[in-house]
Amino acid sequence: MTTNKNLPGQNLLGRESSPYLLQHADNPVHWQPWNDESLALAKQTDIPILLSIGYSACHWCHVMAHESFEDDATAELMNSLFINIKVDREERPDLDKIYQNAHSLLTERAGGWPLTVFLSPDTQMPIFAGTYFPSAEKHGLPAFSDLLQQISDIWISRKTDIEQQSAALLSTYQRIYEASRPETTALNRAAIDIARNQVEKQFDNNNGGFSGAPKFPHPSIIEFGLKHWSHTKRLKQTGLQADHQILHTAIFSLEKMADGGIFDHLGGGFCRYSTDESWMIPHFEKMLYDNGPLLSLYSQAWKIKTLKTGTSPVFFDTVCETADWCIREMQSSDGGYYSSQDADSEGSEGGFFAWTDRELDTLLSQCDEEADISPETVKLFQQRFGLDRPANFEGSWHLHGYRQTSALAEEHKLNADTLRHQFTLIRRHMFQQREKRTHPETDTKILTAWNGLMIHGMSVAGRLLENQDYVASASRAAYFIKDYCWLKNQLYANYKNGKATHRGYVDDYAFLLYGLLELLQSKWDNALYEWALQLADKLLTDFQDSNYGGFFFTSHEHESLIQQLKSFSDDAIPSGNAIAAYALNRLGYLSGRQQYIEAAGNCLKSAWSSINHSPVSHCALLNTLSEYLSPPDILIIRSQPGNKDKWATLAQQYYLPFTLIYDIPADQTPHATLSDKTAAENTLAYPCSGMTCHKPIKNPAELHRYLQNNHAE
Repeated sequence: MTTNKNLPGQNLLGRESSPYLLQHADNPVHWQPWNDESLALAKQTDIPILLSIGYSACHWCHVMAHESFEDDATAELMNSLFINIKVDREERPDLDKIYQNAHSLLTERAGGWPLTVFLSPDTQMPIFAGTYFPSAEKHGLPAFSDLLQQISDIWISRKTDIEQQSAALLSTYQRIYEASRPETTALNRAAIDIARNQVEKQFDNNNGGFSGAPKFPHPSIIEFGLKHWSHTKRLKQTGLQADHQILHTAIFSLEKMADGGIFDHLGGGFCRYSTDESWMIPHFEKMLYDNGPLLSLYSQAWKIKTLKTGTSPVFFDTVCETADWCIREMQSSDGGYYSSQDADSEGSEGGFFAWTDRELDTLLSQCDEEADISPETVKLFQQRFGLDRPANFEGSWHLHGYRQTSALAEEHKLNADTLRHQFTLIRRHMFQQREKRTHPETDTKILTAWNGLMIHGMSVAGRLLENQDYVASASRAAYFIKDYCWLKNQLYANYKNGKATHRGYVDDYAFLLYGLLELLQSKWDNALYEWALQLADKLLTDFQDSNYGGFFFTSHEHESLIQQLKSFSDDAIPSGNAIAAYALNRLGYLSGRQQYIEAAGNCLKSAWSSINHSPVSHCALLNTLSEYLSPPDILIIRSQPGNKDKWATLAQQYYLPFTLIYDIPADQTPHATLSDKTAAENTLAYPCSGMTCHKPIKNPAELHRYLQNNHAE
């Protein structure tokens, strides 16, 4: 074994603020953070880099840490052969995206976490990439210690091959960028129609969702389903039929998820994904970036279902329990939302959520005695959540909806609302008992981009369900980011231990702008509107590709990396380019600033080749395309105090996905971009379609007719 004696002799992660990096601060591995000093050391010593990327709530990151990074012998090997750099992918999504992309190109397989990449010390180009490696050879994977020696030997003996591979990768990166050159084809809806058919083909008719196991929520696809149905409803007067099948794929998927074990039926909130195709047993981590979009989707689905059937208690409860969980467990006292909750507690994945036979017997008998719940109701609760069936999770029970409450009520001739309330009391009792357990760790760093997604979701929930607590929560988060992460006209991506770090990425600007525009519909705020304009201007200045359109993931001032990424497809979260274009397009029509709309159009043109290559992978951009081709309607209400609630209540009677309603109180002087929307003695509203404005609406009867014409159901 070749060893290097002049490497740093200590682990430096104890100086960091990231909870994930601090999890590794006591490893015997001499971990370094990604910074100029670590990269310079690798270059100076000509020793390859072992780059390990993960995040604090990642179960397999914990497994690899326990097996390898906490093992003295493995650590000694790592320390002798490599400069070991540990990265929190949530703090440095740029590095994660770039090296996940490299992994996919080198292995022709999807990546994941932990991501393990060996890099050339001088260029940081990848030599070899993988994800989790076991401590002993198994599952077709080499033992990690064997891999370490193999890569070191390759670096010493095959540098020419490594250089050729690096040159090929750089050439591929250039081809990927050149593919974003705008095409001459006019933007049209053809890709939307293709994606619609792809969604239906991928749809699981039995369980909902759009894949087998493992099954992810795919919020962008569900959003596409709701938006596409709404568009066909809007065109109904032209003779086209509303696309109820695409609506079914969205609504049914949401129903099955809300009923499944992926949803925490006691504490609220959704876990990351399901390990099976029926949503029963999740990977138990909870991520802010999943729950923000899902909160918005369930709020919209509740509105659609309520207008269709008069009630939708499952969707209503899902929204409330998710929002309440977020406020209770994920919102800091200063207002910002935390990033995630771990899958593990006390060394066990999912143990916090599971119940033994003895625990269930004790708890459910207490419901009989203390909560005035009849034994018959307890038995129905057991049927509802499969507690009368064999254990479904490692010898214990995890709550999963096997029977609908309404079906049980009908079968036993009970009032469904009464039974639902009794089930709620049982769940509340179980929750109180679960609170006594050791909780999974919460990653308390505050990420601007993910806060933008939750601000959006909480704002939609607050407006559609008419719950001002949710709007207030979103407003507190927005002001936290404004006060602590917006410094000297610069947005920062991360806040922890009293300090904002890492200059913002495109997702930070785009998702935050997206959230603010939704918050302003729920509660107008001049200061937040002015800030939204500043963010939009900064987004154009710092991220726009002046050659081909669209937005780079990192700013023009960012450190030089092996690839300046500009991606358009969705992954776990919607594409930053898609949300940037979507928000800019809407803000352009609200403010009258044509440059925002032009930037949105240029982004779509740059993405056109990528969209047409795989439409269903670009659902967020297709939602943007649809609204770009059919601009939104905007209604500015200038309300007097006495009439504010009456006009707002009237607007709540409709589902208006393509109508943006901003209620600016008469006592607020709006920004100059809205100066022509003046207040009058009585409440009035200014309607605009695209760039065309119409005569003001002066009374509730006129407003009712306007809303009815714009209604999607």
